[in-house]
Amino acid sequence: MARPRLLEASEVTARMAALPLWSLRDGKLHRELTFDSFQRAFGFMTAVALVAQRMDHHPEFYNVYNRVTVTLWTHDAGGLTALDFELATAAEALLSS
Repeated sequence: MARPRLLEASEVTARMAALPLWSLRDGKLHRELTFDSFQRAFGFMTAVALVAQRMDHHPEFYNVYNRVTVTLWTHDAGGLTALDFELATAAEALLSS
């Protein structure tokens, strides 16, 4: 499967508008979340992991008790691609469901 191309800065800026709770840190998509329990935090990570596996695009997760940090970037492309924004959008949808 061909991997997506790196996005231009203007494309990243345009796509960020659809993800207002995400930020850019060191050229990567970043979001910090707090849940009401470890179970809910880990459940969110598991749900995102299932989507990520289907996409063959894996996030960087960091978890301490009820807090989860998600960092997205396309490692093999060396920056942000459409996959990162697709996975971030999927993660947001999981939070809303």
